[in-house]
Amino acid sequence: MSGFSRRKLLAGGAGTLAAAAVGGAAFRELARAHGKQVATRAGVAFGTTVALTFAGPDAQALEASIHDGFSEIRALERAASLMRPDSELSRLNRAGALDRPDPRLVALASYALALAERSGGAFDPTVQPLWTLWERTTRDGRRPDEAERAEAVARVGWRDVEVSGERIAFRRPGVEMTLNGILQGYAADLVIAAARRHGVADAFVDTGEFGAFGRHPDGRPWRLGGRTAKEGGETDVLSSDFQGFAATSAGAGTPFSKDGADNHIFDPATGLSPQLLSRVAVFAPSGIEADGLSTAIYVMGKARGEALLAGRPGYALDLM
Repeated sequence: MSGFSRRKLLAGGAGTLAAAAVGGAAFRELARAHGKQVATRAGVAFGTTVALTFAGPDAQALEASIHDGFSEIRALERAASLMRPDSELSRLNRAGALDRPDPRLVALASYALALAERSGGAFDPTVQPLWTLWERTTRDGRRPDEAERAEAVARVGWRDVEVSGERIAFRRPGVEMTLNGILQGYAADLVIAAARRHGVADAFVDTGEFGAFGRHPDGRPWRLGGRTAKEGGETDVLSSDFQGFAATSAGAGTPFSKDGADNHIFDPATGLSPQLLSRVAVFAPSGIEADGLSTAIYVMGKARGEALLAGRPGYALDLM
């Protein structure tokens, strides 16, 4: 995935995430008034901005959490970012097989295949040929024709991927994999785990998807809001007391057409973008689940998406 950036769809914290993530004297004063230190840092990863905000009594633990959190993000990019031609996933796509894969890549690929099976193929990590086709034809100022789309769809098939701790391989030529549908959610998992290891009291992380525990340093709950391009940029509150993990999928985030009807989320069966929903937000016990499920449900639509999560405590949907 290159050439297109993913548009931010969520805002968090008290007001906007940027105010919390970038920091500043006022923010630190709020924390000190509640007996806490705060550490914040923003950067670029996965083709978007990421920001970590941690608070607690131990300044050294906070800085260690920031360091370890960004170390996890960089390691994940080396393993699975298609924006890096030297990543393990990029090398796998070129060679068709990869020995001794990074455990992070194994975890991502294993979950991707499990979700593909569970969703009846609505989520499919082998849709990368569709991305390549749509990116190329969009740059040429046109849509793919039916024959081009059929050729790309024929190369899609999650059952053609074999994953073990020792090797990841494709069963036939032409298969390529993308893990962008779960990469940022998994990053949130790893960063939150790093913060908990260091005993951080409060955390809000934005890796393109979101994770949080504790409370805002001013004592209020973390808040989470969402927006889409079709809403004119206005933000609605998705959670006024955000804990756990959340992710959104919205085709308007990376459009291939002016109206956003053609976009980066594909129905693996047709090679076209679903038109059933304009935005899906999923709250889940882990970031990788929230991220993957939001993509799957965007493809599946309301009825099938609700059925996918039916009877599962700890999961919630916000559909538009």
